Amino acid sequence: MKRIGIICKAGRSEPVNILKEFLPWLRSSNYEVFLDAETAEILNMEGYSRSQIPSLVDLIIVLGGDGTMLSVARLVGDKGIPILGVNLGGLGFITEVNKDEIIGAVEKVLSGSCSIEERIMLSAFIYRHGEKIANFVVLNDVVINKGALARIIDLETYINNSYVTTFKADGLIISTPTGSTAYSLSAGGPILYPTLNSIVLTPICPHTLTNRPIVLPDDFTAEIILRSESEDVFLTLDGQAGFSLRKNDTVEVKKAGFTTKLLMPCERDYFQILRTKLKWGER
Repeated sequence: MKRIGIICKAGRSEPVNILKEFLPWLRSSNYEVFLDAETAEILNMEGYSRSQIPSLVDLIIVLGGDGTMLSVARLVGDKGIPILGVNLGGLGFITEVNKDEIIGAVEKVLSGSCSIEERIMLSAFIYRHGEKIANFVVLNDVVINKGALARIIDLETYINNSYVTTFKADGLIISTPTGSTAYSLSAGGPILYPTLNSIVLTPICPHTLTNRPIVLPDDFTAEIILRSESEDVFLTLDGQAGFSLRKNDTVEVKKAGFTTKLLMPCERDYFQILRTKLKWGER
């Protein structure tokens, strides 16, 4: 891995300050650096568009929070480029390197002594009147939810063509194990170990309290049909992209044909991350 892409959270000064020390170290170690154009402009360097970078590099380092990591994972798509996240945000479940240890952590990762975790992604397809009108790929979750003023919506749900139920709820979350500590967790869903091959369906504020989250094998396909007359229902992808849904639209969600490859720090302990981020054991 000699060609390193660096993508930073936009609008923050912190990544620039880190790069003033980090970039000279990379160059002195004979790595070729491809920096995103926005950050490069601030540093008076040559930069590259974010969409270009995955085709030019062997590894991408992300300086930001989980949101930046999610956008980069979708950007990489099926190219199989490993991603290393450096946490500049708050919670940071998938940006696992702290900014204070970046050089030591990156040095170990680039030596090949640390592991790569493959995380499943989800493909979502929207059908209207039987015609596919949009498709997306996500690392965390696909969410069908209503606007603030809309009534409870009816979501007719099938798994592998078998009818499950019609959720009467504020919405439904279809999550990967990576996304199980995101919106799904807030809605009462379970925490899944991130390398499991599973998908979670979590209803949001269901009218029937016995509607509980369901954990499914990742080779299952979910189909959700919006049965409500509402113009205020949206499909949200990784919390970052949205698509307006209409009555009788069908959302099909299944495992994508490729994974996101995340580089893990050598000392990484997932349960320590849970204890720290979720404040387990504190009073």
